[in-house]
Amino acid sequence: MEQTLVIIKPDGVERKLIGRIIQRFEDKNLTIKEMYQGVISKDVAESHYAHLKDKSFFPELIAYMTSGPVVCLLLEGNDVIALVRQMLGATNILKAVPGTIRGDFACSTTENIVHASDSPENAAIEIRRFFSHL
Repeated sequence: MEQTLVIIKPDGVERKLIGRIIQRFEDKNLTIKEMYQGVISKDVAESHYAHLKDKSFFPELIAYMTSGPVVCLLLEGNDVIALVRQMLGATNILKAVPGTIRGDFACSTTENIVHASDSPENAAIEIRRFFSHL
């Protein structure tokens, strides 16, 4: 069974979309192995987005990701990484088609509701980062 990390970002939590987003994953028969709600520290956010450190929007991204609670999900299922990425839709909301989570709920490209691992290698790193007890 493959595993992936999904983060419902501060805008998704603030807009009370947690249940609606989780329902979509459960409708696809994905298993929630672990879940918690909390605020990401600046250090964890900077580590998570280190690959974007040189981008002009990096400080704004870190401020956004630490601005309020998030919900972290460890999901498991067959081909879960590719399936979840497809369900989320494009990061750029202008390209996120209706029927995807971002296409239906995101209001901006920065505040785009959710994050999900993009590869098995990154999933393993991200799961350890956010579920360090595993």
